[in-house]
Amino acid sequence: MIEETYFEAEESMEKAINALASDYSRIRTGRASARMLDHIQVEYYGVPTPITQLAGVKVPEAHLLVVEPWDKSILRAMEKAIMASDLGITPSNDGFVIRLPFPAPTEERRRELVKQCKNMAETTRTAVRNARRDANAKLEKAKKASEISEDDMHRAQDEIQKLTDKFIAKVDETFKAKEAEVMEV
Repeated sequence: MIEETYFEAEESMEKAINALASDYSRIRTGRASARMLDHIQVEYYGVPTPITQLAGVKVPEAHLLVVEPWDKSILRAMEKAIMASDLGITPSNDGFVIRLPFPAPTEERRRELVKQCKNMAETTRTAVRNARRDANAKLEKAKKASEISEDDMHRAQDEIQKLTDKFIAKVDETFKAKEAEVMEV
């Protein structure tokens, strides 16, 4: 019972960290990354399909992405999907590939991105704390049902608090790394 609760809390906290990493990978830092296109869907034969499944995405230099579709007939649809996305980049299409230039963000824009990252980190911290709350509530319920002793419950709550502290530290570490990356000129 106690181990199961601990592992569920750990799994929930791990998911929160992974979601943060995924969100951070989509933030434009002036450096091109193929992961920025993961969430863009293109209408392909009536089915919304991720752009990364329809094309090869290359990063020939730090500030440029090249999208080379395997089926050239969807080039226009890809271009429209990229323009409609939240990337804020105007693609250039030469009939064979789409080039996405990533200009370095201004100082003001970098500060906005850091604020956005900070909000994402705080949301993740809240998710981690919610996992702790749920685990502690489960332990309280088990104690009331006389499934575990009060001492076992307190020990388990201490372990869950240590786990929470570990994951909060991971969130802080991830935020500091992303903040350094965003502020880098």
